[in-house]
Amino acid sequence: MNLLYVQLLPLAFFAVSLTVPLCLTLWIRHQRKRRRNPLTFQMLRNPGESISERIEQLNDDIQSYFAFTGIMPLFCYSGFLSTRYFTNAKTSPWAYFALALGLLGYFTYRLNKALRQRHNEKLGLDCERAVGQELNQLMLDGCRVFHDFQAEKFNIDHIVVSENGVFAIETKGRAKPDRGKGQEDARVIYDGQTLQFPTWREPEPIDQAKRQAFWLSEWLTKAVGDQVYVKPALALPGWYVDRKKADLIIFNGKNPQFLTKLRTESLLSPQMIQRISHQLEHKCRDVAPQAYKKD
Repeated sequence: MNLLYVQLLPLAFFAVSLTVPLCLTLWIRHQRKRRRNPLTFQMLRNPGESISERIEQLNDDIQSYFAFTGIMPLFCYSGFLSTRYFTNAKTSPWAYFALALGLLGYFTYRLNKALRQRHNEKLGLDCERAVGQELNQLMLDGCRVFHDFQAEKFNIDHIVVSENGVFAIETKGRAKPDRGKGQEDARVIYDGQTLQFPTWREPEPIDQAKRQAFWLSEWLTKAVGDQVYVKPALALPGWYVDRKKADLIIFNGKNPQFLTKLRTESLLSPQMIQRISHQLEHKCRDVAPQAYKKD
């Protein structure tokens, strides 16, 4: 009897550790039932809204992987003890050891992958926020600025609507090498086809910016009923951009006021700016208030 008591004691502690936070959560929800959020409308998307959502999901995954890496070996050990002492079966401990080692290796792999992905996402979020804050300054000049526009299975990081046209801006966060070579480590060269970073090359961001601008041009043309041209642009925060060709707008994210002075295919009237902005705002105003959110 004493042996059974000792064996069931950890199970009782485990049950209590689950019951207390569950009861607390239910009590808090009960207290909030008679209150509601004062906001009755949805909000505009912030710079990096999609990245923030992915980071939240990664945080949940990382917490789960941390928990499983600690629990699974104990779970296998508990299974071995239960089989040995409650069923009197002559089970080999090596089978449970192999199972624990396999589960530990699997969740460690998933944890490492999630941690690396979260680090990259945080870099992207920092860069999108930095560029978004710079672009928001254009509103002082009468421009309309939208962030994280949700398209067909992709998103456009920033959209600027001004008198001289519409700009679709793709932001890429890239870490700089630290080789001690000063400006050489911070220079990216655009040759008309690829981005030549200090130690690697990337053609995809150029094609991506152009594809997204083309898609947005077609979407806005259908939405407003008149032809709308969209200029692609690429922002590389923190980099010194050396453009060998001027067929694509590439800048480091700072001082974007030059966008309002560029020549484009057509000027936009205040009425057309309003029509375009209305369609963009309708798509970007989809962030629901979080407090007192209905389950």
